[in-house]
Amino acid sequence: MSRSPSPQDFFAPLQIASPKDVRVLVLGGGPDAERQVSLESSKGVAAALEQEGYRVRREVIDRIDASTLTALGADVIFPVLHGPWGEGGPMQDELLTTGKPFVGCGPACARLAMDKMATKLAAARVGVPTLPAGVLNLTDDVPPFGLPAVVKPIHEGSSVGVHICKTRERWDEAMIAVSTDRARHPLRTYMVERAALGGSELTVGWLDGTALPIVEIRASVEFYDYEAKYHRDDTQYIVAPDLPNSLTQRIQSYAFAVAKELGCRHLSRIDFMLDAQREPWLLEVNTLPGFTSHSLLPKAAAAVGMNYSQLASRLVQMALRDR
Repeated sequence: MSRSPSPQDFFAPLQIASPKDVRVLVLGGGPDAERQVSLESSKGVAAALEQEGYRVRREVIDRIDASTLTALGADVIFPVLHGPWGEGGPMQDELLTTGKPFVGCGPACARLAMDKMATKLAAARVGVPTLPAGVLNLTDDVPPFGLPAVVKPIHEGSSVGVHICKTRERWDEAMIAVSTDRARHPLRTYMVERAALGGSELTVGWLDGTALPIVEIRASVEFYDYEAKYHRDDTQYIVAPDLPNSLTQRIQSYAFAVAKELGCRHLSRIDFMLDAQREPWLLEVNTLPGFTSHSLLPKAAAAVGMNYSQLASRLVQMALRDR
């Protein structure tokens, strides 16, 4: 009889310090559009670490500087923040300045991964295919790469501000919506990318240099938007979908190559689109993926025998190891 996998099948044991001796500061909130997701994720991480025996303090923040972080007192900082400030470098600058161990990548990787165009350049350097894309020019009458096209912010996640344009009418509507959004957020830059339709969206969790099982996302709506990611209960998540072994290995190798090129540390989630011809295309890299009940990295870790609490604990131990 086959047995269920255990974390030891994939990862060496890791306990740098006893949980009862470690004070963990969990950060949630932030000033970005994904604040509500961060609040939910950070609440889950804090509860999980308490369950594992750590001494946990959860703080809900807007922006925060290194001196305030240091004054809060902790042995390890676990930022569960999403978006340009919390995940895109500024938060990591402050974390690095404290001199304390923290979960996640450093500032340089955070900036590159938050910038979808910079991520595409990194992917190209290591031979990982991405769809043709460029910075959006609102004066373009038609998409530069033709229809269908995707319009999205370069420095946002969770499908914030994404427009799928299958027709000229949808393109015109997207241009109006982007113009309105830019009036409210003048520093927000958009990109346009050729769309790959007719396939499925796949994601690969990356944990400490190991690619986790692929998760296929089957949304019941047109695309996997913010509502489908965090609120709808009819989105299906297929862990280790029925793909040819060669395709699975290729996608996981792509994920590993991009994570290494960007300089990811501890964790990340790499998203792909599989087109109608079953060719994979890199979409983006998330260096601090979500930890909600719908989130994909915990689902992938569970598939190799590592539950949510064990995953959170292992990340804390990684930070201690890499201090």
